[in-house]
Amino acid sequence: VAAAPAALPALLPALRDYRRATEEGALLAIEFTGLAEYLALLRAAALFPTGSTVMFYLAAAVSDFYIPASEMPEHKIQSSEGPLQITMKMVPKMLSPLVRDWAPEAFVISFKLETDPQILIDKSRQALEKYQHQVVVANVLESRRTSVIIVTRDSQTPLSLSEEEVAQGMEIEEKIVSYLQGQHTAFIERK
Repeated sequence: VAAAPAALPALLPALRDYRRATEEGALLAIEFTGLAEYLALLRAAALFPTGSTVMFYLAAAVSDFYIPASEMPEHKIQSSEGPLQITMKMVPKMLSPLVRDWAPEAFVISFKLETDPQILIDKSRQALEKYQHQVVVANVLESRRTSVIIVTRDSQTPLSLSEEEVAQGMEIEEKIVSYLQGQHTAFIERK
């Protein structure tokens, strides 16, 4: 890991917290490279003991569409065969079984990325209604690294980095995680 010297003061506390959480078994970070692997790992993670103290932070945006392995060509597609048409399948929505069946007591956070800021909040609220989870972190593609809106059933809270925070190397995730930690604590207390 390499970091700009100016970013180190903001980065060190986050790295210490990360190390402590992983050593205490309080954080299960799941890395994956493809859709099938992601879906299998998400299901496996949901098999761990769950309850209101468990938080699923589903920041991964695999994709909305994919080409199943069974439909992938075995060899290179030849350009001499003319124009190419690709038909993609919808990625299975795993948020519903996660919330409904696998971890119904857990605190679940999803992300909603849009290019049109005018539809962002409506789409986030639709996701909350459809999947019945607790939080959507809503962001717009062009400002996703510096600004988000935390959307719940009854609130929307903007979080942004100031120019000074950006210059210090702070990342929006620090504010997101800090805010959601408080939301999760309140969720646990209500249960």
